[in-house]
Amino acid sequence: MTKQLVILFICIQGYVLNAQQILNEKERAQVIDEILDDRFNNLLPELMDASGLDMWVVISREYNEDPVMKTMLPATWLNARRRTILLFYRDKAKNTIEKLAVARYNVGKNIISAWDKEKEPNQWARLMQLISERNPKKIGLNFSKDHNIADGLDKTDYDEFMTNLPKKYISKVTSAEQLAVRWIETRSEREMVIYDQLVDITHDIIAEAFSEKVITPGITTTSDVEWWMRQKVTDLGLETWFHPTIDVQRSKEELVSHLYSFSGRPEDTVILPGDLVHCDFGITYLRLNTDCQELAYVLKPEETSAPDFLVNGLKDGNKVQDFLTANMIKGRSGNEILAKSLSQSKKAGLRPSIYTHPLGSYGHSAGTTIGMWDSQGGVMKDDGENYPLNPNTVYAIELNTTINIPEWNRDIRIMLEEAGFYGEDGFRYVNGRQTELLLIPRVKDHQGN
Repeated sequence: MTKQLVILFICIQGYVLNAQQILNEKERAQVIDEILDDRFNNLLPELMDASGLDMWVVISREYNEDPVMKTMLPATWLNARRRTILLFYRDKAKNTIEKLAVARYNVGKNIISAWDKEKEPNQWARLMQLISERNPKKIGLNFSKDHNIADGLDKTDYDEFMTNLPKKYISKVTSAEQLAVRWIETRSEREMVIYDQLVDITHDIIAEAFSEKVITPGITTTSDVEWWMRQKVTDLGLETWFHPTIDVQRSKEELVSHLYSFSGRPEDTVILPGDLVHCDFGITYLRLNTDCQELAYVLKPEETSAPDFLVNGLKDGNKVQDFLTANMIKGRSGNEILAKSLSQSKKAGLRPSIYTHPLGSYGHSAGTTIGMWDSQGGVMKDDGENYPLNPNTVYAIELNTTINIPEWNRDIRIMLEEAGFYGEDGFRYVNGRQTELLLIPRVKDHQGN
């Protein structure tokens, strides 16, 4: 290869990465640690004050990480080391926050090691010294019946902590569930700038997957597209937190249950002209996650647009989205939002199903749950029934509406999912939403009969 071709290849590769807005590993690590610095020093004190906790102790052992601790580790730490104990102490009067590690090492630049094993060989004894010196009013630990992500403290470590804790502090131990959930669900201003890029990348991958570049009607199968998406994510140096799914609805089949998308779905359905193709796809990047469902129509010969009944069906799906997002009001519970949104949608003649979940540090994250596909009457308490909607949080606006198509002599579901942000000024989509069906292949305006 000549020198000129090498330079051209490098430039093209750089353009592809820049077009997808993807950082290299070193740059990602820098951004992750900068975000952590902001969250520890600016967000965490606010959350501790709001939760009424002045001390938060997070304990994990290597390869058995508390889900909260995984979000606190620096970019160069992929796991906790041995037993890692983090202690956060908030002095509201002095407006200070201490971030200490009862570990042999500093945990990144923010959390400083406070244990010299040569001076005190017992890790638990050192932790109790730190607690006694600060004399906290309340000590939060990560145990919770109602929020799984806030229940990361294992029984062994809980027993050891309580056995070693001085008796005067035992009555001060409480669940840190509210603090843990707020830490997981709350997004900083900088994270939301990044989130837009993250969802844009997701949309770009779906648009390419749902095009003639990937799908050749009559040949390409749904499984082919799923694995193309997985490979695309890998080739871009990204990850996905679940395997993509592709399914089709067409004129000659019956409406299937919601379980169809998760289990029992044919793996190698050949995609044909006239199919309505649906995807469920998400990526992980910079410790944030996306979750997106979009629809495409496979054009029949001589068609240049999707049939009106599918175009109108998508509009019905958008209407359900509008009812839901209009009901997202600070302080409302997920069940209240769900009930109001379903009632309004049904009064408008729609047949909705809403199963919207928090999105962020995890794909199925902590926070306000607004229905589940198999709990349209509301979720139970241990699924976050009473947890209120808080600002600066992100949700996968996931739902469907069932429509009847006389031309197909059947019902179909218009299934949609988009990342949405709820802030102090209300709701907005992070990077827009689908309002038009993608067409396979794309229409070439300069050709036609």
